[in-house]
Amino acid sequence: MTYGTQVRNELRTPARELRKAIPQVYEGYRQLHDSVLAAGALDAKTKELIALAIAVSKECDGCIAAHAHAAVRQDATEQEAAEAIGVAILMNGGPGTVYGPRAFAAFREFHAEANP
Repeated sequence: MTYGTQVRNELRTPARELRKAIPQVYEGYRQLHDSVLAAGALDAKTKELIALAIAVSKECDGCIAAHAHAAVRQDATEQEAAEAIGVAILMNGGPGTVYGPRAFAAFREFHAEANP
């Protein structure tokens, strides 16, 4: 098992349990998520790459896994992901050099699964 899958698996059960405890919060968040990441002036791929860069900035492993996977589903290329992560490194300095490689590893993992 690799980084992105491991993070998603670790979070699956506790997230499901919390979602059952506060379903209204999760439903509201889902609606916000879907509205924000829908194509508009920016396409969905660009929005997912922005979210991936922010996930690096926020040092959020679960967010990295989710948005790396979503960027792959939106047909982002490895180079596009790398450049978005590069912006996060620029804006975050040292922590970006720790979480950036995690994001790139997750993206590459999901990309390889989607494009065998």
